[in-house]
Formats: sequence, structure tokens, C-alpha cells
Amino acid sequence: MSARIGFDVSQATSEAAGCGYFARSLCENLLASDKDSQFTLFQDFGDFWFNAHKSKCSKFSGSKVSLGPVFKQGQICAKYWNDPALDQKLGDLDLIHSNNFWCPEQLSRLRLIYTVYDLGFVDYPEWTTEENRIGCFEGVYRSSLYADFVVCISEFSRKRYLEYFPHFPRERIGVVYPTSRFENVTDHGSRPAALEGIRDKGFWLCVSTIEPRKNQLMLLDAYKLYLEESEAKLPIIFAGGKGWLMDDFVIKIRKRGLEEKVILAGYVSDQELVWLYQKCFGNLYPAIYEGFGLPVLEGMQFSAPTACSNTTSLPEVAGEGGAQFDPIDERSWTEFMLKLENEPDYRLKLSHSGPIQAEKFTSLKSARECLKFYEKVLTMEKRSKLAVV
Repeated sequence: MSARIGFDVSQATSEAAGCGYFARSLCENLLASDKDSQFTLFQDFGDFWFNAHKSKCSKFSGSKVSLGPVFKQGQICAKYWNDPALDQKLGDLDLIHSNNFWCPEQLSRLRLIYTVYDLGFVDYPEWTTEENRIGCFEGVYRSSLYADFVVCISEFSRKRYLEYFPHFPRERIGVVYPTSRFENVTDHGSRPAALEGIRDKGFWLCVSTIEPRKNQLMLLDAYKLYLEESEAKLPIIFAGGKGWLMDDFVIKIRKRGLEEKVILAGYVSDQELVWLYQKCFGNLYPAIYEGFGLPVLEGMQFSAPTACSNTTSLPEVAGEGGAQFDPIDERSWTEFMLKLENEPDYRLKLSHSGPIQAEKFTSLKSARECLKFYEKVLTMEKRSKLAVV
């Protein structure tokens, strides 16, 4: 394919979370897979989310790569992207791919691709702020009217989107799975400074932003039960930055009497995350709601015995490679930890099955799927609001 592609990398920063990881990884893989197209990358995109720290944006290079306009202030950025003449401002692009929930509505010529991560802000509105909830819903709703093609990160998200927006044409929606940011599973990584003295295979690991839907409070309760019954009494490490509505997480750890056993590593670098996955005794991911669940995939990739919830998208990711449990049944998580500790053969089985499952999610496969959707949408007629109301 030879096309002129605009791609939103506004959340692909050095401190990226799920959306940023997806955009960064997909962009890298598209650049590597499509040798004929030209790419314009937008570090500033839309009016919902503005990155004031451009120095933290991921760097992409190559003869076929150029950068879109960069703004010093969010108001100026918003004015640019809401201009009725946006089509003309964007020049000779053929299509543009939005990855940060914002959705333009005034494109009369360019094909618009829109990424849907999940609908958690609708299904569980209490888990986020009103500002974020409104902004996310506005973008996703507008995508149902104006997007020429919707890319979802799981079959679960695709089905949920169509349930909320049944008017959206089913031939214009598909799945592009996220992939691991890591290629070399033999890399030993680097130990986080906060973990001096923690021995190899001597800790439990939970990688996720600290927020309600990630379900860390249930895991604390399950872990407390584990400590009451375990002989090893391994510590647990939470690796991830602060998210929504969990500013009192440290207080809740103390109220459970776990401050001596729970280690908050905070946001860790990729190299530190490699070390954590490789050296943990078990990888625990009890999220209640996920659009995909990257720590499940990455843990399995590094042979970490992995357990995740049996809800939403997570069974798609874990498959036969990880154990799956009810995210509100704390006893089942306790029993998993005890079983992993007391049955070496079971732990070895998960260590072997994880990488086999992880191999199903490759960067090449995802890039090719996305490029196939790009080619498809360029042969389709442009959608308009009138066509779907």
C-alpha cells in the first residue's frame, strides 16, 4: 500500500499507560511493515488531552516520517483541531488515525480511523472522574457518527461498542490486538532501586495503574489471607503509577496491617519491568474490567506464572496460558497463590504454557491487520452524519 497516513501519537510518551503503549507500539510496527507509505505523526491531537511536556514524547525517525504541528498551549491546539477547514489544514493526507479518544467531526475528505480501547467509563462511570467520563464518551459517540473505520483492541471491546452503537456499520469495525513492547525475553532487565534485598522468585507481582477497576483492594484482601496460611509469606510488589480515585491506597494498606509486606514500586521503566516479570514468583492481574490487559500478555511472555480475571477481554489474552478467576472471589486468588507455592509442577506448567499463548500476539500480525483496514477504508465511500442518523 502507498498512502499518506496521519497518526496520533499524543499519548505515546515515556510515561505511557495502556493507550500510549498501544499507539507507540502500533506506530513502530506500521513504520517497519509499510515501506511505501508516508507518515505524519501528531504529538498534539484534538482538544481532550494535551501533553505539555513534549520532551517526553516517544521519538520516531525515518525518511518517510514527518511531524505534524506542535503547540505550546492547549487552547491553541484545540482551536487548530476544531477548525471547520481542518481538511485543508491537514494537506494531502489520505487518512488519519485517532488514538486518544478525541474524534474530529468536520473531515469531509480524509478517511478517519478511530481506536476504541474499552467502554469502561460507560459501564462503570463511578470508576473515573466526570471530566474524563464526559470527554471519553463524547469522543466515542462521535466516532459512531463520523469514523470511517473503528479499530478495537479486543473482540470484547468490539462487541461492547456495537451494543452501545448498533447503528455503526459492522463492515467498518475490526480488531487490532496490542502487542508486547518487549522483543528479547532473555534480557535480564534492571532491578528497581526500591527493591534492594528482594530475592529472585521471592515476590508476587501486580503491574497496573492504581485505580478502582484494576481491583488492587480485592488483591490486598486475598493477599492478607495468603499471609495467614502461607509458610513462605512472600511480599507483594505493586508496579504502576497513580490513577483515578485511589489517593488513599497507602492508608488502606496500613489499615489491613500489610505495610511490612506490600511494596509500592511506582511507575517503573521498561528495563525494570523486564526484571520484575522475570524474577517474580507469580504475576497477578485481578482487574474487573479491561479492554485488553497488557501485563497478562507480557507476564506470560517472560514465563511468569500468570493469573488474571475471567471477565471482559482477559480470557482472550490469557487463553490456555494463564489461570483465570472471578475478580470478586478473593478466596480463589488466595488459593491460587497457595497452590503455586505448594505445587511446583503446577507452577512449571504455567511457566511453559504462558509463552506459547503469548506468541499468538505478534507485532507483525497486528501491523498487517491494521494496514489491511487502512487499505479497506480507502476503497470505501466516506461516511457522514446524515448517512447514519
